[in-house]
Amino acid sequence: MLDLFTRLFGTDPLIHGVVGGVVIATFNLLGASLVFVWRDPSERALDGALGFAAGVMLAASFTSLIIPGIETYSGGDPLPVLLGLALGALFLDRSDALVPHAHYLVTGRQRDDAAGGNRSLPIDDERFAGVVLFVLAITLHNMPEGLAVGVGFGSGDLATAVPLMLAIGIQNVPEGLAVSIAAINAGLDRRAYAVFAGIRSGVVEIPLAILGAYAVGAVSSLLPYAMGFAAGAMLFVISDEIVPETHTGGHERVATLGTLAGVIVMLYLDISLG
Repeated sequence: MLDLFTRLFGTDPLIHGVVGGVVIATFNLLGASLVFVWRDPSERALDGALGFAAGVMLAASFTSLIIPGIETYSGGDPLPVLLGLALGALFLDRSDALVPHAHYLVTGRQRDDAAGGNRSLPIDDERFAGVVLFVLAITLHNMPEGLAVGVGFGSGDLATAVPLMLAIGIQNVPEGLAVSIAAINAGLDRRAYAVFAGIRSGVVEIPLAILGAYAVGAVSSLLPYAMGFAAGAMLFVISDEIVPETHTGGHERVATLGTLAGVIVMLYLDISLG
């Protein structure tokens, strides 16, 4: 597969970043389009699918970003990757404070914020504002995925980058479906508009993949920091968003099994392609 990828797209990491961004965005569109044939997925099924996405992202954070960043690109020194990881988590934390959580919009369930009060928007009263803020929230959570793929290809290591691209693409399928369902819950009552929301959230991954590939290619010393940043951002999304959401409606076992399945799939991809 790696040889085929090189024959098709050459050896330019920037071109690879473009391809990676298009691929993961296409998977997101595929997931968003499932709303046409799977019109009303149960909360149980959605929690299992999102758990799978979390498992893929969790394993990919370590096998394709943190471990290669430490062992290969920072000479065994963990500090650059760990600093980047902390900055990535901090960036998502501060950015996430600017937009409401997407939990209520995705499933209709509402969760109290630990600091007091509820951070979900009362969409029945402010539907239009809810749609706008929902799109911002989902776009924010797609950012680390596109950046991670771009950074992976910018490193020039296809054995790491291609499994990462496929893994994030696969987890984008249930995520894209969740986006479409959330769009409907937020007031976009026509299926076409729901799929548009899925496309919108996925398209942001393409420029970020290009940016990630260009940045680490132009300044190679940034690579371990960038890999840690992408991993930290993804781990924040998993812990702060996906896991709490999938454990809210009484389907913890299904979500956990989905997470384990996602880890297994990512590890298989990493070993078989690496």
